[in-house]
Amino acid sequence: MMLQNTRGSLVVWFSMLLGLLFQLMPVPEIVDASRPDWLLLIMIYWAMALPHRYNILTAWVLGTVLDVLLGSYLGIRSLTFSLVIYIIVLNYQKLRNFPIWQQALIIAFLLLLYHLIIYWMQFVIFHSEFQVQQLLPVLSGMVIWPWIYWLLRRLRRRYKVR
Repeated sequence: MMLQNTRGSLVVWFSMLLGLLFQLMPVPEIVDASRPDWLLLIMIYWAMALPHRYNILTAWVLGTVLDVLLGSYLGIRSLTFSLVIYIIVLNYQKLRNFPIWQQALIIAFLLLLYHLIIYWMQFVIFHSEFQVQQLLPVLSGMVIWPWIYWLLRRLRRRYKVR
């Protein structure tokens, strides 16, 4: 029993590490503009599947790690990750029962909220201008959500993550 729980936790943390690596992996500028928020999408899945184990604290820690690795102001992503995961944890029972296309629409709304808060914070700090390209990850995240959901659900069932 203990070995199974340890193996399940390793699967979850390995998937989050992969999400972090995909988030940081260098890609061409054309692709970078529409890169999905891999880490946030993976955290959303685990917060929906296991809200009692992977929740706001996990989001805060991983957001801080991403802030450090991206060299941005400390706390921007940790705050926004925590807010999105808080909304997921509050509504996980409803979200689980929605069809995957409705989940994708809700995920798109949450990604939009995430990007608008990031933009607002950057506007306050740097006086940056809004560009529509900043919202391309919302569309790519919505499109890729069914595959992330399917893959992580298979991993969760195969390794009996609880």
